[in-house]
Amino acid sequence: MTRFVDVPTMSRLVQDIGVAPFIGELSHAIEQDFVHWADFDKSARVANHSDIGVIELMPVSNAKSYAFKYVNGHPGNTAQGLYTVMAFGVLADVETGYPVLLSELTVATALRTCATSLMAARALARPDARRMALIGNGAQSEFQALAFHSHLGIEEIAVYDVDARATDKLVRNLSAWPSLKVVRARSTAEAVRGADIVTTVTADKAYATILTPGMIEPGMHINAVGGDCPGKTELHADVLRGARVFVEYEPQTRIEGDIQQLPKDFPVVDLWRVLAGTEAGRQHGGQVTVFDSVGFALEDYSTLRYVLDQATRRNMGVEVELVPWADDPKDLFRYTRAGASRTVMRRVA
Repeated sequence: MTRFVDVPTMSRLVQDIGVAPFIGELSHAIEQDFVHWADFDKSARVANHSDIGVIELMPVSNAKSYAFKYVNGHPGNTAQGLYTVMAFGVLADVETGYPVLLSELTVATALRTCATSLMAARALARPDARRMALIGNGAQSEFQALAFHSHLGIEEIAVYDVDARATDKLVRNLSAWPSLKVVRARSTAEAVRGADIVTTVTADKAYATILTPGMIEPGMHINAVGGDCPGKTELHADVLRGARVFVEYEPQTRIEGDIQQLPKDFPVVDLWRVLAGTEAGRQHGGQVTVFDSVGFALEDYSTLRYVLDQATRRNMGVEVELVPWADDPKDLFRYTRAGASRTVMRRVA
């Protein structure tokens, strides 16, 4: 049987663990897998683009488990009452190919994205960072804010979005954490002024320049999350040229990240090498660092294995017959007759 974790189950799981502990534990799980980078069979995601969005499949595996995520990116969805990003994923046993987990990944993708941002910032930002600017206040923003506040010591966040309603929503949701000071800025430039860390998480599929060279200050760490597909950027090319740039999976980031603006020989550093201790991260306090984050399948693998572990421990989710039960592995035709299936669904919590 396959454990099925739907949105209500994921919601209960996050509440049971706690949002901040969930993010912290997931960040460490992702880091563990990044350190074992060489053990994984990796490839860039398969993307089908349209004029208004993209639908992608993201696979990765090691000797034990295979994972994939189905995910979209449609910035116009909010006008139709849908989320910009929606996702689900599967974790399977490599030895048999049997799917052991089918899970929602819309909520979990937001959690894994901020957990990855946190992982990178722990390695790259100045340890005395206390102020962050958050540009783009949509569905991902609260997760990013809580990751950096709860686990990196960020005490103040300046927030800005071209849609004031998005900022209203963010401020309202973050009011549950009174120890985090939230300051509404009137522009991107005002928000980033004096920031130790700048997180950009905008949604428009466009060659945007959210951050320009004049906004950058010595020692900043830039967490560039929103530029994640061809034709979609957030940073002026000169911001990248003036920084030490870190990537997840270089072949994918060259196509999808902010570095798509630059020549193929523009130097970047693999983040996994920094985490494994074989490559330097930040080289001095005044250096500007950029994490050109596009999202990589290994992060979803880590998320799926973490969710399976936590849901199993808490007996959450349901068991479904996603593939036929092989009472007679040579007879598949019997499933064309009534009563062949053992069960449809068995609730485990």
